[in-house]
Amino acid sequence: MANDKLTDTAVRKAKATDKSRKLADGGGLYLELHPNGSKYWRLKYRIGGLEKRLALGVYPDVSLADARKRRAEARALLANGADPSDARKASKTAEVARAHVAALTAAGEPLPGTFEAVAREWLAKAHEPTVSPRYAKRSRIQLERDVFPWIGTLPSNEVSAPAILNLLRKVEARDALDTAHRVKQTIGLVMRYAIATGYAQRDPTPDLREALPTPIKQHYAAILEPKTVGELLRAIDSYEGHPGTRAALQLAALLFQRPGNLRAMQWAHLDLDAGEWSIPAAEMKRTKQEKATGAPHIVPLASQAVAILRELQPFTAAGNYCFPGQRTRSRPISDVTLNAALRRLGYATDEMTGHGFRAMARTMIREQLPEIDPEWIEVQLGHGKKGPLGAAYDRAQYLAQRRQMMQKWADYLERLREGAQVIPIKAV
Repeated sequence: MANDKLTDTAVRKAKATDKSRKLADGGGLYLELHPNGSKYWRLKYRIGGLEKRLALGVYPDVSLADARKRRAEARALLANGADPSDARKASKTAEVARAHVAALTAAGEPLPGTFEAVAREWLAKAHEPTVSPRYAKRSRIQLERDVFPWIGTLPSNEVSAPAILNLLRKVEARDALDTAHRVKQTIGLVMRYAIATGYAQRDPTPDLREALPTPIKQHYAAILEPKTVGELLRAIDSYEGHPGTRAALQLAALLFQRPGNLRAMQWAHLDLDAGEWSIPAAEMKRTKQEKATGAPHIVPLASQAVAILRELQPFTAAGNYCFPGQRTRSRPISDVTLNAALRRLGYATDEMTGHGFRAMARTMIREQLPEIDPEWIEVQLGHGKKGPLGAAYDRAQYLAQRRQMMQKWADYLERLREGAQVIPIKAV
């Protein structure tokens, strides 16, 4: 510029004094000399009626020519109504963001704002702290196996209904329609979290309401006819396999608890004199909060159930579990043991299952013992109260009523068992 005043020689030979001083060049550019000998390029300018200063670098790393070039760039921004300081801050922010992205890419981590990044944040901050470990693990596996490979790298705001449907079709194609519906539900939860955290404007999953076939609900096979139940009970009594397995099947009919809870029954949780089985809240099918703070599930034991457990005591009471595994007593029997025993007795998977004892009891008590209050049955099954306030305000256990119910049920089963002659065990 015509009014430039400094030269390379003048800048090089400029000496520090005991006070800071400035050497003007032109167009607002000047060299600021500090008492310690350091030299800084500065640009003075005005915008919006305010005087501001912009650092242009340190001499000699930034020469006079470089400083004038940076002055020209700043003046060009001012001519367009932009503040050079704001532009500098934006540039630094973008540079930091690029470095962060590069580091994430090198480490194989998802980029900020992508569906995978938001989903993993949702898992850690919103999902895992509130649900059971089993539910949280299922959600993580669903996302990692069926979702991230297809839409994980997409910005959350660009996840579309067709993209989601494409991956759901892949799940459906492996004959996993129920899983496809659960995956869609999980994606919807992530998208709603993305909306709440500012990464997306809408959840596209409602657009897929009619896109997937409705799964046909499959109920656990269960025997519900009194005569056939009697035959089943006699077959169980005649089971020639491990005595513990026979006892577990007998108790499955009497107690109608979830197979997982029955398999994991521990002697420490039983009070045979009082006729009670106390299942810790942490072992029940509940939310994480309910597992941590809820009351144990009390299962009254009819006299027949107590007798079965007392007969079993000499065989397994030395360990923790009432039904220890055959290979190691440190674990209970596996989740296939009871169903395998039913198969040995000749009952196919579409006739009876370990879980079917719950349906058998629920249905037959309501039909054959009509004096029993249906709500007592639901509490005995360990079902939570319906509605948002049910679990919080209605904590009735109906323990006395359930004691009577369980004894009536056991007596009824005994009558069915004795209702006919013992029949031959079905062929395998």
